[in-house]
Amino acid sequence: MPQASQFSDRRVAPSVLAVVVVFGIAICALMAKPFLGALVWSTTLAVLFAPLDAVIGRRLKSRGLSALATVAVTAGIVVVPAILVVATLLNEAVRGAALVAPMLDTESWTRFMGEHRWLAPALQWIHDKIDFSDLIRTASSAVATWSGDIVRDSFSGMANLLLTFYFLFYLLRDRERIAESMRLHLPLTDAELSEVGRRATDTIFATVFGTVAVAALQGGLGGLMFWWLGLPAPVLWGVLMALLAIVPFLGAFVIWAPAAAFLALSGAYTSAVVLAIWGTVVVGLVDNLVYPILVGNKLRMHTMLSFIAVVGGLILLGTSGVVLGPLVLAVTLTLVQIWRRRGVTANEAAP
Repeated sequence: MPQASQFSDRRVAPSVLAVVVVFGIAICALMAKPFLGALVWSTTLAVLFAPLDAVIGRRLKSRGLSALATVAVTAGIVVVPAILVVATLLNEAVRGAALVAPMLDTESWTRFMGEHRWLAPALQWIHDKIDFSDLIRTASSAVATWSGDIVRDSFSGMANLLLTFYFLFYLLRDRERIAESMRLHLPLTDAELSEVGRRATDTIFATVFGTVAVAALQGGLGGLMFWWLGLPAPVLWGVLMALLAIVPFLGAFVIWAPAAAFLALSGAYTSAVVLAIWGTVVVGLVDNLVYPILVGNKLRMHTMLSFIAVVGGLILLGTSGVVLGPLVLAVTLTLVQIWRRRGVTANEAAP
């Protein structure tokens, strides 16, 4: 009987161990959830700046010093421009709301309808349905509240920023150890693990260097034309064009096309034509010319799947979902391909 009981315990042990492991993983995931944003962005920065860290490491001959130097360079490249852009964006939003408000008051709206009688019925319907003065006041108040929220949340943002660079230091310093640990614990061969790693790295590079860089270029070119034409808040509209350009099926035209139409209705036909040509030829073609150069075949994902990954990740996970959504989808598709190859190999070996 003792032998039978011992045999039974051994038979049950793997199941109990599996339940404990799954429970432990769930608890670990809950503990890591507050740090998800910092972990995602630190991992993204680690992948992007790993080549720079390798170059610095060959000169300093110390993993810790090279990781620290890379973190310092990364902070200078990422943080300082971001702070300047956010500060300028807030100022432009407040100033732009103050400039646009007089253009939408009752007197200006009535004069505009008198100059364009063929649009008078539609414009009158819009004016009756929407109180633009109240809308501008609400927008200005929202911007002011947003500014206050940013100031109040600055400590939380600073903590997340420090955590991002804290994690980045260890990801850079111990990346070889992390890769070895993954090789030992994941149920993948070395070739399969290398394939998953390449796909994850390519997806991060494509998402950040490709999508974000092209979107920033489109937003900068669009904002530059807004500034040259004398339109209000060019920095604000440039940033909005850049953000919209990140989302598939949308783009900078969502901003510049209505602006060109507004210029045409206002009688500034030359400015409207210039903006339309600039937006179509220069801003629009940047995506088709620069994106393939930066990305090439790295993303390897259908446009519809890319849209679901980016927008779904953004809705589900917040700003970190812009990177994590495509990354999770790309890694999952790669694992499905590996699983399929294993099944085909097993079927061929079965006879």
